[in-house]
Amino acid sequence: MKPLWRAIEYDFWIEAVVLLLMATGTVFVYSAGASVNPQSDLSHFYDFPMFKQILFFPAAVGIMLITRRVNYRRFNFCQGRWRQSLTPYLLALSIICLILVLFFGVERNQSRRWLDLAPGPMYVSFQPSELAKWVMIIFLAAFLDRVGEGIRDFRKRFLPVCLLLALVAGLIVIEDFGTALFIALLTFLMLWIGGAVWWHLLTPLAVAVPGFLAAILTSTTRINRIKDFAASLFGQGQVPYQALQSLKAISSGGLWGAGLGQGVFKYGHLPEDTTDFIFAVISEELGFVGAIWVIVLFALFLVLGIRVSLHCRDRFGTLLSAGIVLAIGIQATVNIGVVTVVLPTKGIPLPFVSAGGTSLLLTAAATGILLNIARQMDQQTEEAESADAA
Repeated sequence: MKPLWRAIEYDFWIEAVVLLLMATGTVFVYSAGASVNPQSDLSHFYDFPMFKQILFFPAAVGIMLITRRVNYRRFNFCQGRWRQSLTPYLLALSIICLILVLFFGVERNQSRRWLDLAPGPMYVSFQPSELAKWVMIIFLAAFLDRVGEGIRDFRKRFLPVCLLLALVAGLIVIEDFGTALFIALLTFLMLWIGGAVWWHLLTPLAVAVPGFLAAILTSTTRINRIKDFAASLFGQGQVPYQALQSLKAISSGGLWGAGLGQGVFKYGHLPEDTTDFIFAVISEELGFVGAIWVIVLFALFLVLGIRVSLHCRDRFGTLLSAGIVLAIGIQATVNIGVVTVVLPTKGIPLPFVSAGGTSLLLTAAATGILLNIARQMDQQTEEAESADAA
């Protein structure tokens, strides 16, 4: 009899969980995008996030199904196969896009984070920091697989990775502090998983901490967010407006919620209700049950993804799947922490659920890679068992 972990088709169940999350997101982005504006009609289709999300959902599913058919080893450059690997080209593209957005980016919500690829009524925008996040994960997995135990060499192996991180995070932190910090955290976690010496991980802090402090101190908005959060945390000030409205929306949902589409905080009371605070809308309309539904789906994704990483027989596949699962799991945790006011307010979307084309499509592509790893893991295990039996 096969052990339980072999009896489960991990690619099928991961795909099912992700599809449920994306479907939930599409429904609630549509609900949260409800407006009392009389112009909310099909003649203004592309001006509303709820309508755009209807297009992004099938596009994300299609991208996930395409990338799951791409052999994940195409991203590796072990044994000197640099030219055959997709990763160096993706890394170069992401750095170029990060530079371009600083000069030609479109400013929204007082931040210059987007490149307009097709301006006009049916505009298409792109967020380079999202691409950089996933490319860094792929690059680190390939690099750590190639150098192996060599990552313990501080000067020749560890330091070059830190310099690359400094370049990528430095370009992002100018306009997006949260994503830069998130990429730095993921990098150090992957280096730790990949076998780096623990005290090596402490040495970059001498540069990273002052750099991030400077990024905070040079931004009035970031300073005020931290001050307001600290004051409310210790009972010395009022909860910031956005956080307060989020708590009100969650608490008003009760056990079963007000009903799908029946929430009221989305009508101008809760800022960023279709993106960063979509979890509050879900909690208001479906109550505690709806909130637990989303949390359980993410927990299932984490458990299944971790099992894939643990049982993959390929070091590159192990590192890559671990990076993908860590990125989605940490991002979901941070978003829910912000919405429930456990963490200070920061613009981190809820994976698969929040509105936003770049985030959804790239996360779906990363999930497709994870599905390919899971499928090949099953095949590798079956081949190994057949060889042992013979």
